[in-house]
Amino acid sequence: MTETPPIDWEALRRRAREVAAHAYAPYSGVRVGAAALVDDGRIVVGCNVENASIGLTTCAENGVASALAATGGGRIVALAVVAGDGDYLAPCGRCRQVLSEFADPDMVIDAGADGTVTLGALLPGAFGPADLAARRDA
Repeated sequence: MTETPPIDWEALRRRAREVAAHAYAPYSGVRVGAAALVDDGRIVVGCNVENASIGLTTCAENGVASALAATGGGRIVALAVVAGDGDYLAPCGRCRQVLSEFADPDMVIDAGADGTVTLGALLPGAFGPADLAARRDA
């Protein structure tokens, strides 16, 4: 079993703020950045990328999932998500589900002044690969 790397929340928040500045948010005007600590010690980042159709907008956390896959995979152990003003922003429901593919329920998320929260607390009963395997047609 791999030992969880130490979580440097300030570094994660800083990286999330930096990448938020690169977000493409001409429709909502809300820039979002996310930075995740991976179980091997890497930090991967993502920012939101809006689209005129709105439904095709990509959230920052989805960018993190893409960056994780593109850089070798692994499991996310900690996450910071911030708005363009630098303050904590909770992952939306869709992002919680996407994150659950790459993180365990005990993955910690920075909750700003409220401390931290686990992914499992934000998404109890997540639908995952085991649910698909258990329900496949024979």
